[in-house]
Amino acid sequence: MNRRTVLIGASALGLAAFGGGAVFLTRRREAEAQADAATAPAVDDSLLVRAHSPILGPVDAPVTLVEFFDPSCEACRAFHPIIAEIRRQFPTQIRVVLRYTLFHKGSDEAARILEVARMQGKFEQVLDAIFEKQPEWALHDGPDMKIAWQAAGAVGLDLAKAETDKMFPGITATINQDMADVEALGVNQTPTFYLQGKKLEIVSGEKFFEDVRLAIEGT
Repeated sequence: MNRRTVLIGASALGLAAFGGGAVFLTRRREAEAQADAATAPAVDDSLLVRAHSPILGPVDAPVTLVEFFDPSCEACRAFHPIIAEIRRQFPTQIRVVLRYTLFHKGSDEAARILEVARMQGKFEQVLDAIFEKQPEWALHDGPDMKIAWQAAGAVGLDLAKAETDKMFPGITATINQDMADVEALGVNQTPTFYLQGKKLEIVSGEKFFEDVRLAIEGT
């Protein structure tokens, strides 16, 4: 994990709280979360959501969470189950927009795996598999992309077709546009989140969950 990656300890993620299906905040914590949301400046929405962006959840959901992520990023992997839990608890109220932020070796190819999976209607399954197997393929001394491809194939990706399609010009255009938006927004670490157009300060997984919950319950 390099300086561009948010460093988060397992204890900070507060995943145990999700097992009971509820997370409790003090009034002070709620007030802090609301204050953070009120003071964060909004950014140009066209830089956050593009027509090509993968979306998890209903496209017309009232709350939009944009994640600038790197498939090789350990912290992105750590936040993945938190986002899944948010979507489980609020299935119709939030959409998660994913933007490629490719800072690591092998990340460009991982993004291409995800994009060919999207072409085959298997984006979410392959995203889960890529993150699950990340410790095996996203090695610090050099990625082993064969393992990433195998993980995608194990959940149903047609690897022969994917190999043909991975350099499709539309995929290259998607990656290039995302990286241009990363540059324009000054995104320099992953994950970086924007909630309803405002950048979230990531302190812990638990606070992230509560910031999103409050935004949903406020709509």
